Amino acid sequence: MTTDLIVFSGLALVAVASAIGLLASQNAVYSALFLILNFSTVAVFYLILGAPFIALTQITVYAGAIMVLFLFVIMLLGAEQMGYASPLRWQRPLALFLGVVLAAEAIYVVLTNRALLPTGAQAGPTFGSPVMVGEVLFNQYLLPFEVISLLLLAAMIGAIVLSRGKS
Repeated sequence: MTTDLIVFSGLALVAVASAIGLLASQNAVYSALFLILNFSTVAVFYLILGAPFIALTQITVYAGAIMVLFLFVIMLLGAEQMGYASPLRWQRPLALFLGVVLAAEAIYVVLTNRALLPTGAQAGPTFGSPVMVGEVLFNQYLLPFEVISLLLLAAMIGAIVLSRGKS
């Protein structure tokens, strides 16, 4: 086994374990901390792939800003002290069935379409650099970028309106 495979396997194990911990935790704060750990392992995956800018963005935006916002909302609303609501009887079997179907589909696609899997081609020296990300974002994806910025602006205005209440 190569060193890359060992590092990847260890990180994959941490990522999957933190995702399971996120889902299984009864405390909302612990779930948010598991999500931060998951975001951090994804950032390390980006570093391994040779994309330091995307890794830094992952840590800054998701593990930093978004998770601080989530934790602030959890603490503000007191969600960590809320009781556990029992799911409907049919939800758990349906979720397990759909999970098994998804896993079976993924295994089928991987085993039958080996030609479509990546071959391990190396990215160029500018892959993931801030210049390349900016060029692609503001040339090729300018319209979707602007639409998302307007959507986020509308969401922010909606949150402000909802938080003001009826006064």
